[in-house]
Amino acid sequence: MNARFRAVLDEIGGLFVDDGSLAAFSVVLILIVAGAVKIMNVPPLWGGLALLIGCIAILVESLLRATRTGKK
Repeated sequence: MNARFRAVLDEIGGLFVDDGSLAAFSVVLILIVAGAVKIMNVPPLWGGLALLIGCIAILVESLLRATRTGKK
């Protein structure tokens, strides 16, 4: 029974996080930008722009890595 429960949890987690490094990099980016906006008084518009560019860069890197390894 425990193995089935673990398999179900793994499947549910896989629905939301297909690429662990993509999720980790995104969280780190959000933490860095939020810290810069709050602590260093970076204007929120610049923070939003940094998030947009950073997320696009992370996504492109993930796609390039997936094409090299042959993952779908």
